[in-house]
Amino acid sequence: MATAPSTDPGVPDRRGPARYLWWLVTAQPKRVALGALLGSAWMVGLTLPPYVLSRAIDDGLRPGDQSALIGWTAALFGVGVLDAWLGIMRHRTMTRIRLDAYFRTVRVVMAHATRLGAALPRRVSAGEVVTIGHSDVGVIGSTLTVTGPGVGAVIAYFLVAVLLLSFSVLLAIVVLLGVPLLALFVGPFLGRLQGAETAYRERQGALADVLGDLAAGLRVLNGLGGKQVFAARYRAGSRELRAEGHRVGSSMSWIQAFGIGLPSVFLAAVTWLAARMAAQGTITVGELVAVYGYVAVLVVPVSSFIESGYDISRGLVSARRVVDFLGLEPETWSAAPTSGAKSGAAMLDASRAASGVGEREPGVRENTADAPEAPAVLHDRLSGVKVEPGFLTALASTRASEAMEVVDRLGRFAPGPVTWGSVPLDAVPLEQVRARILVADNEAALFAGALRAALSGRLDRDEHALTRAVEAAAAHDIVRGLPGGFDARLDAHGHNLSGGQRQRIRLARALLADPEVLLAVEPTSAVDAHTEAKMAAGLRAARAERTTLVTTTSPLVLDQADVVYHLVDGRVTTVGRHADLLSSHPGYRRLVSRDTEEAATAEAAEGREPTKVGAVTASNERPATDATEEAAKAADADEQARPDDRKNSRPDPEPTHETLR
Repeated sequence: MATAPSTDPGVPDRRGPARYLWWLVTAQPKRVALGALLGSAWMVGLTLPPYVLSRAIDDGLRPGDQSALIGWTAALFGVGVLDAWLGIMRHRTMTRIRLDAYFRTVRVVMAHATRLGAALPRRVSAGEVVTIGHSDVGVIGSTLTVTGPGVGAVIAYFLVAVLLLSFSVLLAIVVLLGVPLLALFVGPFLGRLQGAETAYRERQGALADVLGDLAAGLRVLNGLGGKQVFAARYRAGSRELRAEGHRVGSSMSWIQAFGIGLPSVFLAAVTWLAARMAAQGTITVGELVAVYGYVAVLVVPVSSFIESGYDISRGLVSARRVVDFLGLEPETWSAAPTSGAKSGAAMLDASRAASGVGEREPGVRENTADAPEAPAVLHDRLSGVKVEPGFLTALASTRASEAMEVVDRLGRFAPGPVTWGSVPLDAVPLEQVRARILVADNEAALFAGALRAALSGRLDRDEHALTRAVEAAAAHDIVRGLPGGFDARLDAHGHNLSGGQRQRIRLARALLADPEVLLAVEPTSAVDAHTEAKMAAGLRAARAERTTLVTTTSPLVLDQADVVYHLVDGRVTTVGRHADLLSSHPGYRRLVSRDTEEAATAEAAEGREPTKVGAVTASNERPATDATEEAAKAADADEQARPDDRKNSRPDPEPTHETLR
């Protein structure tokens, strides 16, 4: 039974751009050898028609020998057909070589981007990655096509010189010396082009990054009145990129002009010399035609020399960018001893620069330990946050970035002194961490394709499981509203959905994955209060008896939590239930009140009335300020009036940890 071809690209040579291009050549030796053979045969085949034509003139046309003329004419037709077939096969092989280099580089870059993980946005801009994936891989693929015509051009060049030597030593010397002089004349322009291409690629990556930031933050920029500022910055960057493009175009135009003009001038000079020799009787008329044909054919390899130099120059620029990207190494860390004011601070070790081929994977800890067999406490010693097994824990921070840093450490996307049970988290093999701990980022990508695939990921889920997940995430109306339901197609990044819809789909996907530990970052920040209340209740019900951490400052979500951690300056200051913290901790109350006040202000600015949700007055996203105390009282009354009917048991009334000051 036939098997699918391997998708393993191999280990790239990262010691330099030239070595990387050579690695792409040696990765497909048989195909490159076949391409060089076909390219050489095609180039050599181009020299045969002038010879056959000269024999037809001297043996058949001038003596009037009709049979010889017919024979040589048939031979000329056969040579033309053979050369056409060789040209087709050469082009087909070169296309395969180009595509192999293209997709091999894509796989290498994508695999390394995945390996960098959370360190990727801290090490390289998104615009740089886009430019590599969009432009540089195509240039590198085109560069490898020189392995066919380039080798054939060298062989054809020497063959023409040998053929001309049989007619005239002078003509052979002119050809042997003229072609290298043409290459030397074009050389300085290739160096200038390489420098201009490098500057152009760097500006292109920077401008792509600015464009991505501008598009992603357009709504925020409109609200702040900063769109014109960023647009002006982008226009200035575009003008600079255009100026660099003019430099590249200038060098390219000279190279292409020389690629066509210089061989033509060379052809004219050699033809004039051969015509004088024919007039003097040194060579025959047929030989004059042959010389003209040989030199005309020589235009092809000379142009190939120049184009190959141009392609190699551009390929080295692109390969350098790929090699620089592959040289980025993942961050490695180890937990520092707990001591002093910075208890449990992480020590980040600088990664060593990679060199050579097939080196050991960096970032692998020498001493490893298996993850706890049973669900265990995740403890971030730097902040003091403990994620207890089986509880819904909420993390409310005065700055959202600080809560995100805690989640990154708990999910092992950033270094930190985190323990999982009694085991340091960074000592556990990464595959075990990823299999059991899921970080549900609010900006996680949604790939183009069917909604069913976007929700299920790599696992097969039945209709019932999909329905339960979308209902828990309050996303069932999205499924009903899309043509085809779960089979409806999503655009890339879910652009055919609103921000709140994308957020609910992301939450449904996380709930469907059903990890042992779910770390959700602001899962309800882009929805209205009514939907947020449904999502909070659904999240609690779906994660019954499962370990869950949610970062939020929404009272509707905080009220569903078993325990709330209040962070100030990245450290836990208070721990308890939402209602208890509202009544006893002014700092926490101010945090929640500020959150509701900002939402009410935004809604008032849009001319809309606040929306009532239960005992809490809410704007588009958050309850209003003046209802905070009422919400706390309602929560207390609700707790006293009803038994614990939630699937997760609440912790004891007293906080589970000492209050940190």
